[in-house]
Amino acid sequence: MNHSIYSADRMTHLKVVIVALVAGIFVAGFGISARMNADEGYSQTASARVIKAGQPVAVTTSNASMVR
Repeated sequence: MNHSIYSADRMTHLKVVIVALVAGIFVAGFGISARMNADEGYSQTASARVIKAGQPVAVTTSNASMVR
């Protein structure tokens, strides 16, 4: 058995190309179907509620522990 792609015969190259093509089609199909399902209810429209910034707040203390 030869493990080099350079010295492989024509059928081995064809099998590699076919497997890569099928995998690429599967990944593209999965991405397209996931994208189509993600649009339900999450799209932004012009009639969406606008959130405006309030007054600025200064944070002077923190309860976070310091890690060194």
